[in-house]
Amino acid sequence: MISNERLQQITQRFQYLEARMAEGGGDLAALGREYAELRPVVEQITAYERLRDGMTEAEAMLDDPEMRALAEEELHDLRARLSDAEHALQLALLPKDAADARPAMIEIRPGTGGDEAALFAADLLRMYQRYAEARGWTFQIVEMQETELGGIKEVVAQVKGEGVFARLKFESGVHRVQRVPSTESGGRIHTSAATVAVLPVAEDVDIQIDPNDLRIDTMRASGAGGQHVNTTDSAVRITHVPTGIVVTSSEKSQHQNRAIAMEVLKARLFDIERQRAAQERAANRKAQVGSGDRSERIRTYNFPQGRLTDHRIGLTLYKLDQVMQGDLDEVIDALISDHQAALLAEMEG
Repeated sequence: MISNERLQQITQRFQYLEARMAEGGGDLAALGREYAELRPVVEQITAYERLRDGMTEAEAMLDDPEMRALAEEELHDLRARLSDAEHALQLALLPKDAADARPAMIEIRPGTGGDEAALFAADLLRMYQRYAEARGWTFQIVEMQETELGGIKEVVAQVKGEGVFARLKFESGVHRVQRVPSTESGGRIHTSAATVAVLPVAEDVDIQIDPNDLRIDTMRASGAGGQHVNTTDSAVRITHVPTGIVVTSSEKSQHQNRAIAMEVLKARLFDIERQRAAQERAANRKAQVGSGDRSERIRTYNFPQGRLTDHRIGLTLYKLDQVMQGDLDEVIDALISDHQAALLAEMEG
C-alpha cells in the first residue's frame, strides 16, 4: 500500500515547481528538469486517486437497495482498474537512475575468437546503429579500428536522443556468438565473443579533470590497414595519467577531436565513479542488472538455430535475424521489466 503522505508530498512539490516556473524565479533549467521528472508521477497519482474516490462513492451506494446491483458491478470494475493503477504508480515511484535521460557512449571490442570475434563485433555495431535509427536517435562513430576482413578491433560511438542510456544500459557485458564462420570450410560451429560497454555521457558537474593529469598527443589519422586518411596531424590521443585511460579521436578537425576525446574520457571516468558507488550500495546483495559488470556472459546469439538467449532473465527468442536488424525492443523491454520487479521486491522487502 502506498502511503497518502508520500503522494501528498510529491503533489505539493510538483505544485511548488509549477508556481516557481510561472514566476520565472530560481534556476529554470534545474526546475524544469525536476518538473519534467515529476509530471508523469503526478499524472499516475491523479489517476490512482480518482479511482480510489470512485470506489468510496460506489461503496456508499451499497446501502441503497435500488442502487446495490449497479454499485457491485461498478466496484468489481473499479477494483481491477485500481490494482493496475496502483502497480503503474509503484513503477512511477521507483528510484530513478539519474543518468537514464543522458546520451551514451557505446564501446565494442572483440573478445575470444580472433577474426570471427572481430566480425561479430562489426555485426553488433550494425545492430545498434539500426536500433538507434529505428528510434530516431543519432549515432556517431567517434573512433573505429577495422580489420582487413571487415571486422572491428575497437569502436567507440556516441548515441543521442530521448532516454538513450535508460534503454541501452543493460547491453553492457559479454555477448557470445555461435555460428559457422565464412572462412570455415568444414561447416563447424565456432564460438566467439565480443564485449559491449555502455556509458552515460558525463556532464561537467559530474567529473572535474585536472589539466595536469592529461597528456595530449596529436598524430596522423589512419584508416583500416594503417593507410593515412589525410596528411595533417589531426587525430588526437589523450592519456589520463592517474588511471592510464587512453582515448583517441580521428575526425578531420583537431579541435573537434580534442572535444570528442574529452567527452569519451569523462564518460569513462564517470562510469568508474558510478560503478564504485553501485558496488558500495550493493555490497550486501547481488549485483544489479546493468551495474556494468562486464566479466559475465550476458547473451548468446546462436545463428544455426536462429536463437537469441539472454542469460540474466532466461529469455529465449527465435527471431535472431530480426534482432540483428535492430529489432531489440522485446529484449530491452523484458530486461527493464525484470529490473523494475527487482527494485519493487527490494522496496517491499
